[in-house]
Amino acid sequence: MFSKACEYGIKATLFIAQKSLHQQRVSLKEIASEIDSPIAFTAKILQSLARSGMVDSHKGPTGGFEMDRTKMDTITLYEIVHAIDGDQIFHGCGLGLKQCDANHPCPVHEKFVVIRENLTQMLQNTTVYELASGLDIGLTLLKR
Repeated sequence: MFSKACEYGIKATLFIAQKSLHQQRVSLKEIASEIDSPIAFTAKILQSLARSGMVDSHKGPTGGFEMDRTKMDTITLYEIVHAIDGDQIFHGCGLGLKQCDANHPCPVHEKFVVIRENLTQMLQNTTVYELASGLDIGLTLLKR
């Protein structure tokens, strides 16, 4: 449903947030390793997240990525998805048709509208902090 870049972006943000709960910065290599993503691809995703203000990037020997606690409380999964994949998932056709709407629906249009609305609600109501704290106490995992 999400692009690979978006999946990696969500995982990277959550890993950074989890480490930031303990005032730890994480390097590009640590992040790529933790989320099983190629380093160059991870760098591009993190650059996009830093540009959009979701994560903070620091250069130098003590540099790395971190996230302010207040950002964790306010940034939702919706914002991460929108920053990386745009709004296509929230408005596009379930079958990928160029034009699909209630007047000219694709075969899955009516069912996909409900799924899209539920997905949008879940993404808008789920904060980074909520998920990072679950990771931190071991309730959830980023990889197996």
